[in-house]
Amino acid sequence: MAYGDIAEYLGEGGPRQVGKVMSTYGGGVPWWRVVHADGSGAAPDHLRECLDRWRAEGTPLRGERVDMRRARWDGGDQV
Repeated sequence: MAYGDIAEYLGEGGPRQVGKVMSTYGGGVPWWRVVHADGSGAAPDHLRECLDRWRAEGTPLRGERVDMRRARWDGGDQV
């Protein structure tokens, strides 16, 4: 999910608020799964780790970004 997707799913705040919470409290969650709307990772200095984790999980990619059309989760049941 993108930062904005999470805010929409929660029904409050926006991408910046989600980013602030993730940067403060996100160390214990799969932070690499939260990306920008364009599919880029959260922080450029973590790109290599994101790519390694995305590839290990089989996340659809377009170059060094998540293919959001194929990978975006809408908050529904996971398949």
